[in-house]
Amino acid sequence: MSTRRIRRLEGALQEEISDILRKEVRDPRVGFASITRVEVAADMSQAKVFVSIYGSDEEKKECLKALDSAAGFIRLQIGERIRARQTPEILFRLDESIEQGARVFELLRQVQEELGGDKDGDQVLPGDGEAEDGASKE
Repeated sequence: MSTRRIRRLEGALQEEISDILRKEVRDPRVGFASITRVEVAADMSQAKVFVSIYGSDEEKKECLKALDSAAGFIRLQIGERIRARQTPEILFRLDESIEQGARVFELLRQVQEELGGDKDGDQVLPGDGEAEDGASKE
């Protein structure tokens, strides 16, 4: 299958699964789950659905259990909504990239404070407003 068709299918799956979670899945453990991306295998047999979940580690674990138990229902709904030769098996995976990005941002903010950064959140970079010899550029 062409890469373009797979990418289109991934986008459609992301949209439809998000809609199904929002409107059809009644399990309260799924509460704060967001689909961040979908990766479909070249043979379309599987779709890895990456999910960002807001909450504690225990809430994330419970949400993934709920998603795994709803995977069959979600697959049936996908089969009704999307025209494809076969509906891929849905595999949910925790996506921690948003949390990792927030952690990196926090570390950068701490480094900036240690280096004497502006308290308003503006970056103070070496060379801003000063020439090489320490004189003002203006």
